[in-house]
This record gives sequence, C-alpha cells and structure tokens, in this order.
Amino acid sequence: MKKRMSEKYKVIDSTVPTFITITVVDWVDLFVRPIYYNILDESLNYCIKEKGLSVHAYVYMTSHTRWRGYIST
Repeated sequence: MKKRMSEKYKVIDSTVPTFITITVVDWVDLFVRPIYYNILDESLNYCIKEKGLSVHAYVYMTSHTRWRGYIST
C-alpha cells in the first residue's frame, strides 16, 4: 500500500528550521490566478495562527511554493 505524504514526512527536530517545497502535479502553472494563491495565503496564515507555524520566508512560483520556518511539534 502506498503511503500518503503526511505519513512519510515528519519533522524530526523542531528546534531547527524546516525547508519545504510543495509542487503541483506535472509542474502545471496553477498559481498564475489570484484565487489559487489566495488559498495558499489563507492556509499559511491559518497554520501560523492555529498550528504553531513560524515562517521565516516563503515564495509562490507558478507551479510550486517554497517556505522555510519552524514547526512546533
């Protein structure tokens, strides 16, 4: 059985920054429309306010996003 991503990748040490890249399947240019990167903004802000995420930097590109920060466990 194939594992879901949330089961494969875990934060091991929450005292060091984590670097994450999230890619759209087949590198499709999805984030060229404001409605889609607004969803990313809302999700990122939710995780900051409600889940203990601390973001140092992030960037949205047309087919992927990258961010660096701490995740409290």
